[in-house]
Amino acid sequence: MPLQNRVAPTGEIIADPGRGMLTGNRGCLHGTGRDLGVSRWRSKLWICCVLDWRGWRRDPMPPGRWTMLFFLDEATALAAGHRPCGYCRRADYLSYVEAWRAGHGLAARPRAVEMDAVLHGQRVDSRSRRQITRPARAGDLPAGVMVRVAGAAGLLVDGGTFRPWSFAGYGPPNPLAPDATVDLLTPP
Repeated sequence: MPLQNRVAPTGEIIADPGRGMLTGNRGCLHGTGRDLGVSRWRSKLWICCVLDWRGWRRDPMPPGRWTMLFFLDEATALAAGHRPCGYCRRADYLSYVEAWRAGHGLAARPRAVEMDAVLHGQRVDSRSRRQITRPARAGDLPAGVMVRVAGAAGLLVDGGTFRPWSFAGYGPPNPLAPDATVDLLTPP
């Protein structure tokens, strides 16, 4: 029986046998029986990491430690509200920080704790604990973001088309009308 530790673009944590290309965490979400409780985060630090780093191997749900989560790819992790790890994905993290700095018009490079605080407010409503989405015009979105169209969550925007997402990968591209209104899953 697979553990409940695969993350969908909507931020939901599901039991699925696949591992994906990245791992990450949101703190310790599991109990002694390796089942998730009601909490879907214990920290505002939501990161995504490489699967193999320095040959380290660990239990995905050790007692009292962080719960290892798995993502199909980076687009899925970003849509769920995670950012690149500053240790195992240093180059990706520095690119992310620079894009954040430029996008927010900051003179200095932001610290991880500052970005995490802003991201947390953009990714989940603390009262309902649901993912925050925003309406957007499809033609204005960059490649790599995830959207919901007509209730179908997890569509990757890919150069004027969208590709349906699943835990097993992406489906074939479908046309996306530039004027279509979609729900943006990826935090701004």
